[in-house]
Amino acid sequence: MLSVAGADHIITMDLHASQIQGFFDIPVDNLYAEPAVLKWIKENIPEWRNSIIVSPDAGGAKRVTSIADRLNVEFALIHKERKKANEVASMVLVGDVKDRVAILVDDMADTCGTICHAAEKLMDAGATKVYAILTHGIFSGPAITRINAACFEAVVVTNTIPQDGHMKECPKIQCIDVSMMFAEAVRRTHNGESVSYLFSNVPY
Repeated sequence: MLSVAGADHIITMDLHASQIQGFFDIPVDNLYAEPAVLKWIKENIPEWRNSIIVSPDAGGAKRVTSIADRLNVEFALIHKERKKANEVASMVLVGDVKDRVAILVDDMADTCGTICHAAEKLMDAGATKVYAILTHGIFSGPAITRINAACFEAVVVTNTIPQDGHMKECPKIQCIDVSMMFAEAVRRTHNGESVSYLFSNVPY
């Protein structure tokens, strides 16, 4: 639809699967929220050096290992066995979170069943605090109620989806503004400069 409507270049962020880029026959720049996430962690979690980065499912392992490497901390993952779509079954924590600040990282949160279960699991396993950092905060259905009832210090999302309404309903939700990253990607594209600088740096 985007191509047919006349788009000749797509700039997007944290696609759920990077293979999606291959479906376009026009250039696609898939920006990463990771540099902005690293900046937020260092500026807002005082004890980040004693943290552990946790993936709420095995699929996000690559994302969390990358962040853990760049912060020089350990990572853990939660392996879940789903019986049916949208229903979380048993969860197994792989890694040691005892006496550490657990930072759950994922690319999106929809109904938030998974991350709320994961947060509970991490607290049971001895984590001192739990943060969640998610690129796309969809927050549909019971999501806000679940977050309000859960044990998060903060649930951090970017504004790839507008968050003003969600932030009013839920004081735990905090927002990372990624508009500058998109603006810089547009500027670089327009001037024929390299966009890859933005894959590991924040332009502000």
